[in-house]
Amino acid sequence: MPVLPVPMIIALFLLGFLLQRVLTRQTDRALLVLIGCCAAQSALIAVVQYYGVSSLRVLQPLLATAIPAMAWLAFRQASAGRIVKSDVLLHLIGPVAALVCLALRPVLLDALIPVLFAGYGFAIGIALLRGEDSLPHSRLENGRMAVLVWVTLAVALVASAVSDVFIAIQLAGGRADVVLWLPSLFSSVTLLVLGALGLSHAIESQSSADTQIDYPVEDKARDAAIVDKLDAYIASHQPYLDPDLTLARLARKLLVPEKQLSSAINKGKGENVSRYINKHRVEHACELLQAGKSVTEAMLASGFNTKSNFNREFLRVQGTNPRDWLKSNI
Repeated sequence: MPVLPVPMIIALFLLGFLLQRVLTRQTDRALLVLIGCCAAQSALIAVVQYYGVSSLRVLQPLLATAIPAMAWLAFRQASAGRIVKSDVLLHLIGPVAALVCLALRPVLLDALIPVLFAGYGFAIGIALLRGEDSLPHSRLENGRMAVLVWVTLAVALVASAVSDVFIAIQLAGGRADVVLWLPSLFSSVTLLVLGALGLSHAIESQSSADTQIDYPVEDKARDAAIVDKLDAYIASHQPYLDPDLTLARLARKLLVPEKQLSSAINKGKGENVSRYINKHRVEHACELLQAGKSVTEAMLASGFNTKSNFNREFLRVQGTNPRDWLKSNI
């Protein structure tokens, strides 16, 4: 009875996932390309390793060098809201270097590929050091989940580099049988990347064509003015009811640069933007619950997309779950 190898099953699964995301038209193009690259690489591994089509082996290192670059571009889409042409051209260096290595010294690919995976993985990790504020174009509802997903993806890239180095060391020591582990190792990393991308819509960005506004160095008076302006806007327009609200979108409404708005909220409110907005959402949900709305109705009408986020934020703000809170407040 014919059996599909694991990498081919992963490739088919990724392709199905990719098709679903394309049809919904809710996913950034860079993320779609990244998933497509992972699917193609899994299929290549199956075709070369299990079906003996060795003529396609040359495509594996080329595609491998494209995967970490696409991961970075997808991250840039989420963190900056857009990808400029110069970003794409710069990150073609990896695949071009792979072509040169294939033509001149194929053995250098054993060093190039793990260096690229580890380098991009660490770059994403370093860029995330500011936490939730490093993703101003992600929905504020997602909060720390967006950061967690991107951290997972960064770890997956570094793990892939470590596995490649391990395999190279084993081969150098005469353990040729370790080559048989490569499909499983790469498939595991691919699944990890897929898991990071498929956890939720947390890492998808809300793109914007608007430009940034440049302001002078911040000070206490300016931060206080920003907070006052924010409070007035929150009271009059209730932007927190928009489930797709992002830091970038809120900053544009206030005509304030994203970093300055984030800093003003951190200093003036003692919390980050996501927690500040979700606090208003929870308070609005409480009013609806007291007015007789169901938990689900209150959740959706207050700007939350998922019950897990709603319950987590409700517990943080009120110290209990929605149903118990309602019992003690009616």
